[in-house]
Amino acid sequence: MLVIINGKQEELTESISIGELLARKKLDFDSVVVEYNRLIINKADFHNFVMKENDTLEVLRFVGGG
Repeated sequence: MLVIINGKQEELTESISIGELLARKKLDFDSVVVEYNRLIINKADFHNFVMKENDTLEVLRFVGGG
């Protein structure tokens, strides 16, 4: 199944939730904002949205620095 994550096409071998995808990529839910098919997704709902063919996901990470 092909999806677009941060502008790059990726192939997923199975349907997984946004939460599971973030966990596999070792991303902390509290340090990211997720846009799924142009909708901002609340952290509490990450496991309720399951990736489908041709979905688009943008993951923005917060990093500190100065």
